[in-house]
Amino acid sequence: MRCALIIPAWTPEDIFSSKTSSSQINYWQPLGTLYVAAVLRRAGHEVVFLNGAFMTRESILSATREFMPDVIGLYSTTFGWNRAKEAAADLKRHFGDKVFICVGGPYPIAAQERCLEDAGDCIDAVITGEGEHTTLEMMERLERGESLEGIAGLVCREGGRIVGNPPRPLITDLDSLPFPARELLGDAGRYIPPPATYRRKPVAVLITSRGCNRQCIYCFQMDKSRASGIRYRSVENVLQEIEYCLRQGYREIKFIDDTLAADYDRAMHLAKEIKARRLDFTWFASACVNQVDKPLLRAFKEAGCWAILFGAESGVQKNLNTLRKGTTLEQIRAAVQAAKEAGLKVSTPFLFGIPGETFEEGLQTIRFAVDLNPDMANFHAITPFPGTYLHDNMEKYGTMSGELSDFTYQGAAFVPYTMTRDEIRKLRQIAFRSFYGRPSFIIRKVLELRTPSDFKVALKSIRSLFWLFAKRDLFRK
Repeated sequence: MRCALIIPAWTPEDIFSSKTSSSQINYWQPLGTLYVAAVLRRAGHEVVFLNGAFMTRESILSATREFMPDVIGLYSTTFGWNRAKEAAADLKRHFGDKVFICVGGPYPIAAQERCLEDAGDCIDAVITGEGEHTTLEMMERLERGESLEGIAGLVCREGGRIVGNPPRPLITDLDSLPFPARELLGDAGRYIPPPATYRRKPVAVLITSRGCNRQCIYCFQMDKSRASGIRYRSVENVLQEIEYCLRQGYREIKFIDDTLAADYDRAMHLAKEIKARRLDFTWFASACVNQVDKPLLRAFKEAGCWAILFGAESGVQKNLNTLRKGTTLEQIRAAVQAAKEAGLKVSTPFLFGIPGETFEEGLQTIRFAVDLNPDMANFHAITPFPGTYLHDNMEKYGTMSGELSDFTYQGAAFVPYTMTRDEIRKLRQIAFRSFYGRPSFIIRKVLELRTPSDFKVALKSIRSLFWLFAKRDLFRK
């Protein structure tokens, strides 16, 4: 069968302020979609991938008409749901019942039946979990003309009614999956993380594990019980994919595991093997502050890692406890210091609008961030995506926007009872000004400029910094 996997058209202004988007915009390789594509292709199906980050609504429709698929799979985030519905309506108007349209991604996984109720007859099914095996089984049934009822992980229409099949167990043998079909991306150079978060291009995104055994209230995980914890790929399987990416021409890898250091010995083994094999690439990873130490961070550095992200989130212990981070301010300070001593650049995101947080506590977080002095910092509005504990228990903690377009880390979709939306916006603006407007920070960054790419990033940053100081309501949508 022929399958078109589509990310609906979107623009940077859907997420970021038009004044600062140039220094924030990024285009991630969509690993989930590429894994599905790889499994379908291995089974003999023909697959095309159309990415609305680089295509208009009209060009996607035109390319889909030319391909003439039997099945269309649309990807949707929460803020992108309306665009996914529009794309489904466009495609259904053209193809009618000649094409089967399904949706997957973070929002459909959380909303499930509601997606079919909301979209009307434009969408035929929803993938409600990891999509690889569910999509393949669905296509095999469609090819044989059989009913979809009973396919685990699928909500579908059968005879005019919506059928909710049981959930599909999570994939435990991750080594059994083929590597993501990055060859469908076309020009890999278009897929880059945010400015200043990579050293070399092109950049491949790679995940060495799935899942998380932590309980953060704002994080969505398909296994809400965390009973199975983290599912790991073998180190050898990860190394094979790294080597495959290098043969494809990639020069940097961004590991997007929730934390690369959840299994300390495995992380150390991976770093030592990268170094022993003399693999020539730079890399960026994330880790929890209570899972790293100096020996591991030094091993990362020696293996080509140049930067690490620690989810600091808050400079107030009470608020860390509310988030269920399981970390302390002392651990954050120690991890950042250890990473700096190892020669790594450090990035630390922070959140405003935490349940119970006050405006003054937000200012404490800003002071903590400045004192911590990482190389990069980001300041987001906490976002209760559907399916998270915070979203499902909203009435206990605050109010939530009714506009799905607010569900980015920029839009302040959630407001705790202890703060206002305007105060969250104000804190974000104060934070960016306070952190990036320091003369010492600016001088340090100027002295670090080496390449034409460095100067390009610096120019974009200067433009954003100008708007941070010139515009009082920069983060108002």
